[in-house]
Amino acid sequence: MNDQKDFKPYVPAEKVTPEITVTSIVMGIILAVVFGAANAYLGLRVGMTVSASIPAAVIAMGVIRVIMRKNSILESNIVQTVGSAGESLAAGAIFTLPALFLWAAEGKMDKPGIIEITLIALLGGLLGVFFMIPLRNALIVKEHSVLPYPEGTACAEVLLAGEKGGANASTVFAGMGFAALFKFIIDGLKLVSGEISLKIKGYNGEIGTQIYPAVLSVGYICGPRIASYMFAGGVLSWLVLIPIIVLFGADLILYPGTKAIGEMFAEGGASAIWSSYIRYIGAGALAAGGIISLIKSLPLIVSTFAGAIKSMKGTKAGTARTEQDISMKTVIIAIVILTLLVWLVPAIPVTLLGAVIVVIFGFFFATVSSRMVGLVGSSNNPVSGMAIATLLIATLILKVTGSSGVAAMSSAIAIGSIICIVSAIAGDTSQDLKTGYLLGSTPKKQQIGEIVGVVAAALAIGATLYLLDSAWGFGSEQLAAPQATLMKMIIEGVIDGNLPWGLVFIGVFIAVIVEILGIPVLPFAIGVYLPVQLNACVMVGGLVRLALDKLKKSEDEKKAIVNDGILFCSGMIAGEGLVGILLALLAVFGIDSVLDLSARLGIPAAVSNAGGLVLLAITILTVLKFSLWKKRK
Repeated sequence: MNDQKDFKPYVPAEKVTPEITVTSIVMGIILAVVFGAANAYLGLRVGMTVSASIPAAVIAMGVIRVIMRKNSILESNIVQTVGSAGESLAAGAIFTLPALFLWAAEGKMDKPGIIEITLIALLGGLLGVFFMIPLRNALIVKEHSVLPYPEGTACAEVLLAGEKGGANASTVFAGMGFAALFKFIIDGLKLVSGEISLKIKGYNGEIGTQIYPAVLSVGYICGPRIASYMFAGGVLSWLVLIPIIVLFGADLILYPGTKAIGEMFAEGGASAIWSSYIRYIGAGALAAGGIISLIKSLPLIVSTFAGAIKSMKGTKAGTARTEQDISMKTVIIAIVILTLLVWLVPAIPVTLLGAVIVVIFGFFFATVSSRMVGLVGSSNNPVSGMAIATLLIATLILKVTGSSGVAAMSSAIAIGSIICIVSAIAGDTSQDLKTGYLLGSTPKKQQIGEIVGVVAAALAIGATLYLLDSAWGFGSEQLAAPQATLMKMIIEGVIDGNLPWGLVFIGVFIAVIVEILGIPVLPFAIGVYLPVQLNACVMVGGLVRLALDKLKKSEDEKKAIVNDGILFCSGMIAGEGLVGILLALLAVFGIDSVLDLSARLGIPAAVSNAGGLVLLAITILTVLKFSLWKKRK
């Protein structure tokens, strides 16, 4: 079915209204940096990121319609277009670039410079936008009735519900303020414990929960199914694998550990076993999950790429406003220049061969990503699988052509980073263009907005990564950086062959079993990799969402309640992420100890844990206050 000729956007093509204005660009840049930094923190901590399009759209509507009293839906759309680019660029960057910091911590190389990180993010982001532009007619217009683009369509609905913009925006801001306050109490003042654990005596297992609003919000937004898969993975690790390792290996010194397992457990508890062994099992499961998701998508990938290439065309002179793209000539020149920069800029460790790999895989995966998010949404886009496949192939090519050691490792991660960012940005751009198509935006202006958002986020991501690494270090319990650790392991495994392959293959075959059982592999694998306390908090959020989903109310009323909860939780993620960045800044300058009241007041552990449970209960009640118990006209 192809009904684009009958489709009429909200704003007709012949009507010209403000789109790119000083207001929309400034607001969009602020949101790109804010949501980019918040999502970087969240992704490094939880291993998952969330879409910023809807909260950005709501904030835009609240400010432009209610505060500034302007009736300009297309201007609001530019705000969310620019703002959401920051979240997508951050997602692509944190999956790969922290591997460079991990190698630096091991003494294998120097830390990457901020300029290197910025340029990799910038070039990857711009390539993602320019690769997507020729595909807009094929994917957004010609397949309008075939590809729903869930987030893009939802974002258009939010913007169309303009009369509710003020109330909805206040919900997002309330979430930001609430989570910012709780994060400061937990990790700034340290008045209560951020994590509560219960050791099971005689069993060597451990269970517990974190109490952070952002982690609970991830579970609410992703829903009970995804949350339960993550929690199941955590239960397998912490209540099955760790007790087995301690039970049978108490007196063994097993690589990569340097002490007897029993001694490690006595000193550091289950966390020590997780750090030395479970992370490798989780990495194997993650790698297998990424590859499985890619293999399952291959028929769709091939047909998508072939169809999109056939349908590509540029903008002809005299076309309607709603059909105007950046010219094909400009797109081709930009791609050529960006490719040459990937090769020639000294700060980026990529050879001519690497630049060719970037262009070939980048365009292929940009096409795939744009189509995949149209079908299954951004959260199900197999970016990790694409990055794993790219890294494996690129690393093998580099090794076969004579590259080795640190040079090959840094080159492989740079190539993987650019392609990961390309895939993430192409998916985001296509969602935004779908929103614009429904509303009647000018595609060319949206594409310029994407470029502005990419530039703003790229300039901020380097400082964000440096700040977080200086405060806590990647690979730590505070910032597990699961995907980047996985990419590091894959490259080391190919270049040096020094991985604990036994542990990795245990994870691989766990993933295979899970796939055979029909369970989505990636959320389960993330659960295997991450601490069970974090997974349990995600599960709490999933259970809150489940309770609201099961309400005996009309579908419209239930949808409004759930959506208000999503907006509040989106605000909580942003608020906690921003305070996380602030606390990292204080930690770098050594001011964090001045705020720490726990030692000064001598708060007993039992009181601190009880306070944590109280805060968790208050968080749940507050989510219900802004969703189930919210007053609606």
